[in-house]
Amino acid sequence: MKAPISHPGTWHDQGMPRSNNDKHPLFYVADGSWPDVTLTSEAPLSAHCGLLLASDLNRTMRSRKLSLRGLADVACVAHSTVARVLNGDVLPDIGTLTRLEDALDHQLWPGPAAIRASVSARRQVI
Repeated sequence: MKAPISHPGTWHDQGMPRSNNDKHPLFYVADGSWPDVTLTSEAPLSAHCGLLLASDLNRTMRSRKLSLRGLADVACVAHSTVARVLNGDVLPDIGTLTRLEDALDHQLWPGPAAIRASVSARRQVI
């Protein structure tokens, strides 16, 4: 079996950790069905960001009647990547996020204020 090709500065480069080793957002689900979930109290900010981003992407795609493959084609990303973002299986890298936002002409990145509000609201529910 061949070892994966390492490209310096990419996620395949063993010297570059991903988000302080945060796991994918779906890992932190305490209750519910993605994206209508409650995250665990240990969920890092990246998980909250992933949840907000996936929810907004889903809502935007529905309002514009865009299919997963249709968006993927316009954004020039793999349809499996769009599916993984929507399902909370991965946090998109900056290139993917930029291509999705450009294709939709819509900001998906929730920003720090929205993430803090999400964390605060979810902790009050628990």
